[in-house]
Amino acid sequence: MDPDCAEALPFENRAAAGAALARRLFGVHWHAPAIVLALPRGGVPVAKVVADALHVPLDVLVVRKVRHPDQPELAIGAVAAGGVTVRNKSLDPSVSRERFEALAADQRTEVERRESRYRPGRRPLSLAGQTAIVIDDGLATGATMRAALAAARAMGAAYLVAAVPVGSHDAVEHLGQFADEVICLYCPEPFQAVGVYYANFSQLRDADVRAALAA
Repeated sequence: MDPDCAEALPFENRAAAGAALARRLFGVHWHAPAIVLALPRGGVPVAKVVADALHVPLDVLVVRKVRHPDQPELAIGAVAAGGVTVRNKSLDPSVSRERFEALAADQRTEVERRESRYRPGRRPLSLAGQTAIVIDDGLATGATMRAALAAARAMGAAYLVAAVPVGSHDAVEHLGQFADEVICLYCPEPFQAVGVYYANFSQLRDADVRAALAA
């Protein structure tokens, strides 16, 4: 548990988790001007509260999990904007390289579709020289966040912060290799599914993402 977090699990909802995360981030002086990047869909309501509290721009960074063909709940990798691909090799010994690439290709197509759908007629905000605070509603394997961090780095971010309300200890620890700073309010052990740590973990729609960005 982050010593600066006074919230109790489960969070009431994603907005409450965002408020707790915003309190942890408030007043931090970053190495460069900051921008908040939300991982849609679940990370958007968390990130929206943080961006509003910190008075910094909000954008989305579309990432899609590559799921095991026989165990859809298991993420064996992820793809992000800009053609970034991350593979959890330790989790998928039964999936060949060719099969993984075929699964990843399907998700790259979906990334492109959602990029245009979430910001119709608008380009992504520039990350060049920025501190990118990448936010999701939680970390299980960490594959999605790792792909997002790699994409943000490729887009020119000068400093990378991975920030989540809750995550597995192993995933948070591993992220230190990809982010300049990792902030996680809670690392319950043993870790269960992210949704367990929210009283309300309702599914979000693409319209919810567009509304948050438009606001």
